[in-house]
Amino acid sequence: MAGKTVAALNGKLVVLMGGSGFLGTHVAQELLAAGARLRIASRNPERAFKLKPLANLGQVQFARCDMTRPESLARVVAGADAVVNLVGAFGGDLDAVQGSGVGALAAAARTAGAAAFVHVSAIGANAEGETAYATSKAAGEAAVLTAFPKATVLRPSVLFGPDDKFINMFAGLIAAAPVLPVFGPEAPFQPLFVDDCAAAIAVALADPASHGGKTFELGGPEVLTMLEINQRIAAAQGRSPLFLPLPDVASSAFATLTGWLPLAPLSRDQWKMLKAGNVVAPKAKGLKALGIAPRPLGLFLDRWMVRFRKHGRFGTKASAA
Repeated sequence: MAGKTVAALNGKLVVLMGGSGFLGTHVAQELLAAGARLRIASRNPERAFKLKPLANLGQVQFARCDMTRPESLARVVAGADAVVNLVGAFGGDLDAVQGSGVGALAAAARTAGAAAFVHVSAIGANAEGETAYATSKAAGEAAVLTAFPKATVLRPSVLFGPDDKFINMFAGLIAAAPVLPVFGPEAPFQPLFVDDCAAAIAVALADPASHGGKTFELGGPEVLTMLEINQRIAAAQGRSPLFLPLPDVASSAFATLTGWLPLAPLSRDQWKMLKAGNVVAPKAKGLKALGIAPRPLGLFLDRWMVRFRKHGRFGTKASAA
């Protein structure tokens, strides 16, 4: 972590809205290491209690808050030097969660006197998008910048990490089944290491004068198709499953016919997002503008896949096949 970032954040009170989730946990570790004081706000803040041992005495506090209840927002941002919004969803009242609700949070932060506001959106946010997720994400960005014009908007690609639900989901399937269908096999992704995303948030918080009012799209150093991601995971496990790339017609039909069922693996909207891919736009400001060099998936995959091999750490890649 750059010394300038540490100096700027040391002792500052940062509110992490939605800080108990996957990304929030990593952002909290990044900010605690910089000496910031944290208020982790969530509907279920107890899920973040595992962060207590990482903090000094009095460095972290927890608050119960719900984005769909605007009356709870002013209380949770009171006294904050900076606010980070990490709340997102794929279902339910998306406008309340990541549309107008985010605008209400930004307005509350500005009223409270916060100097910086970082809103984590997503690549694919589009006011004219085909899914409610894409349009609500775009609405949230617009609402944030209206309420807090010097806010920084970050649009990360799909995040990976040792505790993610992306790489680990496919890893579990590959370890369990010798034959696997692959939906959207040619869909391009630009996987981003979660700690690099956390570092980007810290940089944006530390220097709102330089980064405020701007939008950055954050992706890893390489673009991989969905099929390539599965193949790399299998290779790291030492397995050789038979992958069956499904044509778009079959994937679309599957999502349409089964996506409405509880626990369905792929909804209609999820299929549309998968088909569209998830890569940084050619002319978008990215991690380079924030001074961050992203790390590739291959740097970690062999180590993370050990537990999915046939004999775990006592085996080899070859023995897992």
